[in-house]
Amino acid sequence: MNRERAAARDRGRGAAAVVLALALALSMAACSARPPSIAGQQALRIGVKADQPGLGLRLADGRFAGFDVDVARYVAARLGVQPDHITFVPVTSATREKVLENGSADMVIATYSITPERGTLVTFAGPYYVAHQDTMVRADETAIRTVHDLKGKRLCAAAGSNSWERVTQELGIAAKLVPAPSYSACVAMLLAGKVDAVSTDDLILAGFAARAGPAVRILNAPFSDERYGIGLRKGDLSGCEAINRAISQMYLDGTAARLLQKWFGQAKLQLDPYVPQFEGCG
Repeated sequence: MNRERAAARDRGRGAAAVVLALALALSMAACSARPPSIAGQQALRIGVKADQPGLGLRLADGRFAGFDVDVARYVAARLGVQPDHITFVPVTSATREKVLENGSADMVIATYSITPERGTLVTFAGPYYVAHQDTMVRADETAIRTVHDLKGKRLCAAAGSNSWERVTQELGIAAKLVPAPSYSACVAMLLAGKVDAVSTDDLILAGFAARAGPAVRILNAPFSDERYGIGLRKGDLSGCEAINRAISQMYLDGTAARLLQKWFGQAKLQLDPYVPQFEGCG
């Protein structure tokens, strides 16, 4: 009887050991499945636009310049990353989620409007600025005064952007969509007479308008709020919280105001004094 009890006890201990081992293995697997956080990293790969003047533009010497690029440098510095440990990765509107998913970039700062749909794919910190969607036309265009005048007009639809959806789906304006790979392509098509209008965030339009000069004009008739977020791999909550602290400091110490003046002070835009209002990192 004692031997049977001892054997049963040993079997129980063995089963408990197996259960414990399985629990530890599952726990380790869950931990390894969590995305690595950018918080505490010594080097960062940051996705930025390469073809948007004033926001993210790759210069002839290979350097990147613009408001988003400067915001990226500020945030990285607040995270403890030295300037020479930052690598900028060119992205388009259509590739922003992809570079985060495949690990090509650790975060994306590229006129990345926060939307519920995108929030299912990435974690957003911010917003770090609230822009307003507006419309740009050729300077001699007189029939288009507001977004509602785009009915029946050729509107450029940049791949990966949600701006044309706001016009045609949210506002229900029956514009004729003309696809393009990017907003730089949209502006080229506008100048060439292949589209009648380009509608997107006012900061994006301001940068292109400064380059195109008197050939184009912005309507200055905004019709939406575009909350620019910093995209992270889905689930990087600690990184999100660290970036939100950096954004708050950027406004408290006056850096945000200086950068907006630096890049858009000459534009005929109403730059709103934005105060960061975060929605959390859940």
